[in-house]
This record gives sequence, C-alpha cells and structure tokens, in this order.
Amino acid sequence: MAEQIGFIGLGIMGKPMARNLVKAGYELTVYDIVGEAVEELAIAGAKAASSSQEVAAATGKVITMLPDSADSERAILGPGGVLEGARPGAIIIDMSSIAPSMSQKIAAECSKKSVEFLDAPVSGGEPGAINAALAIMVGGKQEVFDQCSDLLKIMGSNVVLTGDVGAGNITKLANQIIVAANIEALSEALVLAQKGGVDPERVINAIRGGLAGSAVMEAKGPMMLERNFRAGFRIRLHRKDLRNVLQTAEELNVPLPVTALVQQMLGSLVNDGDQDADHSAILHFLEKLAHVEVKKGGQ
Repeated sequence: MAEQIGFIGLGIMGKPMARNLVKAGYELTVYDIVGEAVEELAIAGAKAASSSQEVAAATGKVITMLPDSADSERAILGPGGVLEGARPGAIIIDMSSIAPSMSQKIAAECSKKSVEFLDAPVSGGEPGAINAALAIMVGGKQEVFDQCSDLLKIMGSNVVLTGDVGAGNITKLANQIIVAANIEALSEALVLAQKGGVDPERVINAIRGGLAGSAVMEAKGPMMLERNFRAGFRIRLHRKDLRNVLQTAEELNVPLPVTALVQQMLGSLVNDGDQDADHSAILHFLEKLAHVEVKKGGQ
C-alpha cells in the first residue's frame, strides 16, 4: 500500500511539487484555499480535502508550502489547522520560506502533542519544482529527517540536513541573500553594457565561462534579454524573504548592508506595480535609474 501524504499549499511551487508526489505513487491528500487548485490536483489523482485539519487526520506526514510565516502559523497551529488533526507520531514538513523563529515556535507547539516537525524550505523556483530539481534545506532531528529523506528526494535533487529546527530557514535566508545580490549585480552589468553600446547578450556569452558565471546568470540572463518577466519567483516573495533576512540579522546583531539596499530596490519595484513579476525584474530598477532598456542585440 502506498504511503499516505498530505500536501497543503498549491501555488506556483506547491502545485508541481504535489504533482511529482502523485506521479511517484504516493497517495496524496491536498488542500488549498483556492478551490480550483485542489480540483486540478484531484483530476491528477490526489484526494481533495476541505481543511488543513482534514488533511492531517487522513495522513501520517503533512507537507505545507505557503507564502509566509503567518500563513504557516495559521495553517498548522490555527483553528482547523494541521495540529488539530495530526495524530501523535505524525510528521509535519513545512517547506515554506519563513522566519527561523517561527519555525521554532511551530516546532515547540508540535512537540507538546508528540508531533515531529521539520523546516525544509526550497530553492530552484518554478522550473526546479516542475523538474523535481529543487535544493531542499532541512532543519530538525536526524532521525526524523531519515524518515522523510526519500519523500523529499522525489521533489528535490539536493536534500541536506543543515541542523536543528530553524537551520533550514537560516540556510534559505543565506541563499536568498546570494540570489538577490547576484540578480542585482547582473542587472547593473547589463545596464552598463547597454548604455555603453555593447550587446548585453555578447557580454553574457563572453563572461559566462569565467568567475562571473553563475546559475543566476544562466537562469535570469536570458529572461532579461528576452524581456520575459513572467514569475518563476515573484518580486513580492523575494522582498518578503529579505525582510525575514533583515529581521533575523537584527536579532543576531549581524549588519547586512547590501541586503538592505536590495530590499529597498524590491520595495520600490512593488510600489511601481512589479510585485508579481519575476525577481529578474530587479533589472527594471537599474534601467529606470540609467534611462535605458536592456535589449537582446543591444539595439
């Protein structure tokens, strides 16, 4: 008999992650506040539930994939939430990108009911979710991780236990610093090339094999050149992540000057209406300052 798994949160990332679990043969029970997403997964072979509590009551492991700290707290600890339906010995895997302190708070409440908890945020965007190629950063007990590693490997190509509960989200925050700074630096470079009369595509081709080459350049450079800012990871969500970075940094007394600057850029883009564009649209902020538009061919 296939293992019964719960999945809550069927957005840009959650939906393809859940699909991959169905394809792998897991018996999936799903819930989302958007009914159409639940119906879509039901057509694909999952069982539909009407609440987070119902999902937990039907399964032994529950995955949550939600936008922010408050959403995870509500879905797991709130009325009709996962913890109200979970049996002792159940495991909750929160794959949302949230504040580490919230992961620790949720874990403490789960422990009171003999429910185990892992924080396991991901990186790789929509393409990684679709292709089951996510990087998954996990915080929690080794023995609980061992019980869940095969499940996580269905959704990700790189699954690493980074420490106790909260460590997964600390790792994700570190990841988001690097990604944001890389996108911003790539945007500056392409704006400079465009303004200087050099084809930005040729610049990328010339430098991709050197030290400046990066996964960010390979993923976001073509999007910038094609003016394709369809969201794989939204500006507003990266802004949220950097907010969590800066809040955590303040708690730890860690100055992060570049992160703070990029956070302000993201805030400006939200004000300009780019909140649902892909985070490669950081380019728009630099273009506006330089009064230039980056184009393939440099024309």
